[in-house]
Amino acid sequence: MPQLNEPKLIAGNANRPLSEAIARRMSMHRGVNVGLVDARVERFNDGEIFVEVFENVRGEDMFIIQPTSNPANDNLMELVIMCDALRRSSASRITAVIPYFGYARQDRRTKARTPITAKLVANMMVSAGVERVLTMDLHAAQIQGFFDIPVDNLYASPVFALDVANMFRDRMNQLMVVSPDVGGVARARELAKRINAPLSIVDKRREKPGEVAEMTVIGEVKDKICLIVDDMCDTAGTLCKAAEVLLENGATEVHSYISHGVMSGPAVERVTNSVMKSLVITDTIQPTEAILAAPNIRVVPTAPIFAQAILNIWHGTSVSSLFEAETLTPIYENLYIPN
Repeated sequence: MPQLNEPKLIAGNANRPLSEAIARRMSMHRGVNVGLVDARVERFNDGEIFVEVFENVRGEDMFIIQPTSNPANDNLMELVIMCDALRRSSASRITAVIPYFGYARQDRRTKARTPITAKLVANMMVSAGVERVLTMDLHAAQIQGFFDIPVDNLYASPVFALDVANMFRDRMNQLMVVSPDVGGVARARELAKRINAPLSIVDKRREKPGEVAEMTVIGEVKDKICLIVDDMCDTAGTLCKAAEVLLENGATEVHSYISHGVMSGPAVERVTNSVMKSLVITDTIQPTEAILAAPNIRVVPTAPIFAQAILNIWHGTSVSSLFEAETLTPIYENLYIPN
């Protein structure tokens, strides 16, 4: 059954540039203007969040674009309050587009008397009226099971594979994909398969959170261009240390591909002064001025893949088709030159 109305986008304050970029891409695909719904999302003097939607959304298919990045609590509350406003305004369906899902690192109990906050956040969203979630590179894939609603988890690896093929087109046979820990092997293997490169692992042992006591390279990285792959970079301590260890083991260059550039505290300074030749992140979290000014940090756009995923959900067609290079390459054809 063909849709009669256009999909409606509404954005919070977490990453307005990404929301506007998604709207522009959807306008290109649809051939009609797809703008952001006119609304205000603001705070009272005591910090309370207030939302008012200025357009009629009755019976509309609504997509709320709001990563729950820093400040995580404010952005999360914006999301659930916007959802409540739309539900009470009789929207037909509400999809939460969460490019970066905060609290994902608290996905299990590692010690006694600790919470599973990722599950709590999932419950909050469903209770607020979210009927579907679209996100990218969840820290742990099993978080999808915390929701009793459909969850579409996009992957950055197909986009990274296009970037690698463009940036290293003459040196593809020298590449080695590296997982910075044992837990990230599946993520690194996915990119390695796409670019037909071998896989190595940096095994790290922590004395306490935030400190790395020892690192060991598993695999032969001598004379290789190493690509470290991970889902997020927070303070960049582990990442920069891993780059040093790889060079000490004979790697010729080290580059990193990270899905979510959290980049808190001294991260930008560490990366700028590190031995890494480049750090590539996506714009799921709005890059700061310091990130954009850093000489060895690049930001690749996610608006094309999110715009197409939203249109596929709206049309009722496959979202997993976006994981295939044949489907994704045309979406990014103006950004990368295929080999």
